[in-house]
Amino acid sequence: MWTVIKFDKKKFHLLKEDLKKKLGNEHVLYRPKIIRQVYKKNKLINREAYILGDYLFCFHKNFEKEDVIKQLKFLRGLKYFLSGFKEFQIDLKNFINKCKELENEKGFITGNLFEINEHSNYKFYSGPFVEKIFKIVNFNNNNLNILIGNIKTRINKKDFLFKPI
Repeated sequence: MWTVIKFDKKKFHLLKEDLKKKLGNEHVLYRPKIIRQVYKKNKLINREAYILGDYLFCFHKNFEKEDVIKQLKFLRGLKYFLSGFKEFQIDLKNFINKCKELENEKGFITGNLFEINEHSNYKFYSGPFVEKIFKIVNFNNNNLNILIGNIKTRINKKDFLFKPI
């Protein structure tokens, strides 16, 4: 059963150690990540970024038991378990599977997780237009006709990371 955990970023290594002590090697941790490009001193730098921030997914077969969650409540680095994870197992599995489908061989998500809507604003997270806001005029298959300011252009949606704003 999958659960969602909020943790302290500075104490993540302690949380991993404590989970291993309490649950053994039978648990699975998953934190989807992307390569985000940023400009620093006029240079484009690749940075690793976790898309869920200080949340992670954890799988263990005994999470359906309340007493297991209660025993783990006071681990170092753990803020809390997100409530309601039992009711949303199908949604959690679907999201995790979608993330894993979009991962490359290094474990970074390369595709777009979001549904694309015409006439909506988005922000680039990779490529030469990093941090620029654009509007989708129309799209088909893998091509997007976009408007950046008053410039129209066409891009391949598989070549860039972007998110809705």
